[in-house]
Amino acid sequence: MRESTIEAYLIYTVAKLNGKTYKFQSPSHRGVADRIVCLPNGETWFVELKTEKGRLSELQKVFARDVQNLNQKYACLYSIEQINNWRNNYDRYNTDAKTSIL
Repeated sequence: MRESTIEAYLIYTVAKLNGKTYKFQSPSHRGVADRIVCLPNGETWFVELKTEKGRLSELQKVFARDVQNLNQKYACLYSIEQINNWRNNYDRYNTDAKTSIL
């Protein structure tokens, strides 16, 4: 499955939760997550999308570690199934701001 298909499914899934997704690019900081996801319960997630065979680059690992050390929510999702699991956890814990899905 192509990464663009996984990304389109994330956008669709977040819209079904009444949230928004924003494409995230930072010319001065390589390795940032692909999407910022804003959910109606006030949660903001940095989401990296990969194919099932994809791997995080070293700079992406640094970004993930940095935002998690700042108590931000981060997820790297490799498939539609993982997006569904992420959504199901949101559905179950949408009032718990401490939930982290990796």
